[in-house]
Amino acid sequence: MSNKREIFGWAMYDWANSAFSTTVVTVFLGPYLASLATASAQAQYLAARGSAWTPEAGLPLLAYLGNFPIAPDSFFPYCVSLSVLLQVLFLPVLGAIADYSQRRKQLMQFFATLGGVSATLLFFVQGDLWWLGGLFFIVANLAFGASMVFYNSYLPDIAPEEERDRVSSYGWAMGYIGGGLLLLLNLVFYQFRESLGVPTGLAVRINLASSGLWWLGFSLFTWTRLQSRHSHRELPAGENYISIGFRQLSSTLREIGHYPETLKYLLAYFLYNDGIQTILSVSATFAAAPVINGGVGMETGTLTMAILMIQFVAFLGALLWGKLAQKVGAKRAILISLVIWAGVTIYAYGGMKGENRVAEFFVLGGFIAIVMGGSQAISRSLFAQMIPSGREAEFYSFYEVSERGTSWMGPLLFGLMNQIFGNLRIAILSLIFFFVMGLILLPRVNVEKAIADAKRALPA
Repeated sequence: MSNKREIFGWAMYDWANSAFSTTVVTVFLGPYLASLATASAQAQYLAARGSAWTPEAGLPLLAYLGNFPIAPDSFFPYCVSLSVLLQVLFLPVLGAIADYSQRRKQLMQFFATLGGVSATLLFFVQGDLWWLGGLFFIVANLAFGASMVFYNSYLPDIAPEEERDRVSSYGWAMGYIGGGLLLLLNLVFYQFRESLGVPTGLAVRINLASSGLWWLGFSLFTWTRLQSRHSHRELPAGENYISIGFRQLSSTLREIGHYPETLKYLLAYFLYNDGIQTILSVSATFAAAPVINGGVGMETGTLTMAILMIQFVAFLGALLWGKLAQKVGAKRAILISLVIWAGVTIYAYGGMKGENRVAEFFVLGGFIAIVMGGSQAISRSLFAQMIPSGREAEFYSFYEVSERGTSWMGPLLFGLMNQIFGNLRIAILSLIFFFVMGLILLPRVNVEKAIADAKRALPA
């Protein structure tokens, strides 16, 4: 424990994969897919009606994927939601397999590679292939979540209990620097694309692919420093890793009922973090959308600068929240952040409507940055104290269902509200439900009892 070289290697995976979160999920992919889907929807409308679609038509503009109508601005949130529904089925079994087979590092490498390659393939998404961008994203996001199960499960192994808040915040901070640095390079490239003779669409596709290459390249620091841990457990006769994974999953579902406070914490976390992840994944779509659709109407270059500002301020916010948790306690620090998140959703609905809306978005982004990393980092380290020894990957697989970049209820609600009302601000306001529920449920969690229950459990 507390091996600085291994902790650095562990944190560098956050540096590596955060490029996918920032460049793909937060900034470029949502608006890009929305623009491609909008062009396809306009062509479909013209072919069916014989006239161009206008807002005066009184109907949301819909693109058709087979027989399914989809609002262009809702396509990316739907993809996020679908990818996480798949994780709900997949990740818990994967965590059980990892705990049993001692292949945690190898599986982490496999899914990191799958995610990096899928992100790189986004380069080929253009024109009527907008649906292919959704497919590549679903695979990449599923692989992202799978690799994070193993990444998170290392935290109790590399840091003692009294240092986990600090190490967890350090990992998040490294992620914000790494993701922010690539975003800065992408911004410079995007701003000078015309002088370089690069069309806008090609510039966006190059930026999307760069996240996959960054993910693959910097993961090498992790593979050379992170150790394989846990003793090997022999498979029972007649079992294989898949069957034992399902068997252990069934056991975990039964056993988690013996940790009622941990279960209450997971429920609260699933709800409030679903809201956080949804805001992070749809913020670019909201900011880039036309004012008439309820958006802010920001240009891509200005939006990228705003997200870049958020990334670097979030680095300081993650460290600040780590210190705040030491002073007031992890649960109180999370509750403070949820109050701020609720305020963010209210202002996103009612503000940013005048000539200063772009400047207001930067201010709102500053508030998001302060709480973004801190609330999630402290949530992760607090959960690390609530799980029994030897079952880290298995229990973290449940936690990862609503980790970074992964949420399904929020994006689904956002997409449906936008498709029904044709207004992104109503869709944003609906997300306050998740923060209110977090503020109701989290105070009811007895953290001391959850930690004591976990310590009393026999090692797996």
